[in-house]
Amino acid sequence: MAFQLLLNLVIAFVWMLLMRDLSLSGFLVGLLIGLLLMTLMRRFFPRPFYPKKVWGCLKLLGLLLKELVVASFTVIRQIIKPKLTLTPGVFAYKTELHPGWELTLLCGLVNLTPGTLLLEISSDEKTLYIHAMDIQEAHGVETHIRTTFEHAIMEVTRS
Repeated sequence: MAFQLLLNLVIAFVWMLLMRDLSLSGFLVGLLIGLLLMTLMRRFFPRPFYPKKVWGCLKLLGLLLKELVVASFTVIRQIIKPKLTLTPGVFAYKTELHPGWELTLLCGLVNLTPGTLLLEISSDEKTLYIHAMDIQEAHGVETHIRTTFEHAIMEVTRS
């Protein structure tokens, strides 16, 4: 993916120099021309075409922003209630992600989402211990993490 992205950037800069247009629009036109050329020649690249991963990264970023907004309003709603009906607690979450980059990204996403906090990772790096603002919704939180964050991370890191 890095080689393809670098090649596309080189094509864009060469286009800018050939057209003597050192503006953002000239760069974007060069980027699109590079993308078109690489699309026509993608069968010569041993790895999958890089725009799929870029699209996956953008979807993951959008998911994170959406989750931050939704979870923040949920926390605000719980805080301004006259009577707190929360039952905080810790639950174990089994993950299918590989240790390293994927697991680190999941931990960061869980910690950035208000209402949840990663406390510990098991020694085999397959179980996360997460503190939830309301433990009664732990199964829902577990399902939500698996269907949103894990799926989006696997889309970016695997394929």
